[in-house]
Amino acid sequence: MNIFEKYALKTPDILLPGKLTDFSVWAVIACDQYTQDKEYWDKVQSITKNKHSARHIILPEFYLHNLSEKQRQEEVIKIHNNMQNYIKNAVFAEPISSMIYIERKTFYGRTRKGLITCIDLEKYDWKKSSKAEIRATEATILDRLPPRMEIRRTAPIELPHIMLLANDYDNILIGELEKNIHKTDVSPIYNFDLMMNAGSISGWAIPQELSSAVIKPALEKLYKNNTGEDGSTFMFAVGDGNHSLAAAKAVWEEFKQKTGSIPAEDGSVSIPKSIENHPLRYALVEIVNLYDSGLTFEPIHRILFDTDGKKLTDFIQSKLGGTVIKCKSEEELLNKVESSTSSFGFISEREGLICLETNLDCLAISAIQPLLDEFTGSEKKIDYIHGTDEAFRLSEKVNSVSVLLPPISKMNFFSTIAEYGSLPRKSFSMGEASEKRFYLECRSLS
Repeated sequence: MNIFEKYALKTPDILLPGKLTDFSVWAVIACDQYTQDKEYWDKVQSITKNKHSARHIILPEFYLHNLSEKQRQEEVIKIHNNMQNYIKNAVFAEPISSMIYIERKTFYGRTRKGLITCIDLEKYDWKKSSKAEIRATEATILDRLPPRMEIRRTAPIELPHIMLLANDYDNILIGELEKNIHKTDVSPIYNFDLMMNAGSISGWAIPQELSSAVIKPALEKLYKNNTGEDGSTFMFAVGDGNHSLAAAKAVWEEFKQKTGSIPAEDGSVSIPKSIENHPLRYALVEIVNLYDSGLTFEPIHRILFDTDGKKLTDFIQSKLGGTVIKCKSEEELLNKVESSTSSFGFISEREGLICLETNLDCLAISAIQPLLDEFTGSEKKIDYIHGTDEAFRLSEKVNSVSVLLPPISKMNFFSTIAEYGSLPRKSFSMGEASEKRFYLECRSLS
């Protein structure tokens, strides 16, 4: 019996490497990080060469961009073979039937707490208008799914970098777990430093009594707190790994149809009784409280090329309203934008430093991205920038305009997605690259 079914969760059977494996070599950062950094992945390759490591059962996007179709298929086969060899040669210890409470300390001195568990893909939907219990935070790019689906279809195991966000202002789930874990004599099942100065991680298997006494009541409170007037419940939002989770969902839908399910008129697909509890129905994830002080939200800024700064500013103001202010220094502009949730900065060589102050009550990116798309039309004139220093530097190019976005407000994050659907692509970043989730825990898919 699954006591967490109502909340879209299930206790997983976790696979971890055995005692002969060096965990600091095994754990590797998410495949979608350092996509332009050859030096980083060369170093990872050097550290993990001829050793048991998650590196040998993932395909970093850095390499994906440079592979032909044939080479990519060869890499997928190699990954599946490595997975089979790890299982055959008993690289993994006996499965642990438990959720795991984790504490991740980063290079920047922050500590992020999380819960490793399984989610029910039947209760996840990435579509923009979704009313499912688990929803995407950003637009899903369908072209990015096939390579991920290809790996998952016949993979014997999964290892996730997916992070879900819980709308838990009072910290009743992770916070209560933290208190109770540290009050007991439970020892961590792992505690080690992560490679490449990425901090450290510790994990505790959660005893059955805590699952019943702490996790279930906390989830019930979250369920009630996040049920809207329309009756839909928004339990979790996908923070990182949206495309990996969307691929897992697509593979599960394929699998259902192959085993005799019949699509309904509304597009849903029934589950044949023979596969109701099949491992492909679930996905391993980490749940983090949106309001965790160790979880930072950074806006991803925009730059528009071949663009007139004044025309852009006038266009945005005509749509959003607000007041245009000419700033005298970069510091003044940054202060105005970063101290607000609804002000935008426009930086160009010709127009200088402009702030547009508005009274938006939704997330700023949801309002401005459709307007930027409308302004540029079908021409590919927009790129994405991490960090304000880079935004100021790139704006020095002729006919370029950097657009600074205000900080992401955690307080209206869930409500914006609930009302308007998933956010535009590249809306926000959760922390620095080295703070992203590392591949560590695995789960059997067969």
